[in-house]
Amino acid sequence: MREGGRIVSVAAIIAVAVDTDGKREIVGLHIGPSEAEPFWTSFLRDLVRRGLTGVKLVISDAHEGLKAAITRVLGATWQRCRVHAMRNALAYVPKGQHTMVAAAIRQAFIQPDHDNAVQTWRHVADQLRARWPKLGTFMDDAEADVLAYMAFPSQHRTKLHSTNPLERMNKEVKRRADVVGIFPNEDSIVRLIGAMLLEANDEWQLQHRYMQIEGMAELNPQAIEEEKPLQITPKAA
Repeated sequence: MREGGRIVSVAAIIAVAVDTDGKREIVGLHIGPSEAEPFWTSFLRDLVRRGLTGVKLVISDAHEGLKAAITRVLGATWQRCRVHAMRNALAYVPKGQHTMVAAAIRQAFIQPDHDNAVQTWRHVADQLRARWPKLGTFMDDAEADVLAYMAFPSQHRTKLHSTNPLERMNKEVKRRADVVGIFPNEDSIVRLIGAMLLEANDEWQLQHRYMQIEGMAELNPQAIEEEKPLQITPKAA
């Protein structure tokens, strides 16, 4: 956008939540000059000031600034996008071995519960470590973050392990923004993206529940009674 007579790049951050009724809704849009920790902290604090409470899990790619802000502001569990993590893992092995390594790592994802997933993850890491030590170290470091979703209700896990459900929205936002090219100011960005988000939000309210309400009751029965939000999954556009 244009700012003070020059052209600068800005980030548009969109937060999508799933409430205790299992419905998706867009809860925030923030425009800023960078994606450093202070930017993420300001964004999350603004959501809290506007009433966001009871956050259980935040799903994103491995952005250190966001991860730190989540811990400080929300006190919620962080789930590293499984798709992005797999790409990072495969970067440590030759291309010809990608299929084999990916299949081995995925064994952890098909386990019935968190404990078995962790056990399988560690077993696979030890097997792969002999040939690719850096991959083994990566898996050690990523274990808690990649498998966090396994501690949540099984019927919700397909919606929690990655940021894929948000990718279509981000792609559409980018497509619309690219048509404009250079925005005259921040307000113009908010008007364009905000209109898209309002339309998407209205559509979601008419659709079936995104997550089964039985799983929400399993997470926090009291929250169901009080109808408090449970989860938010931000992703940078």
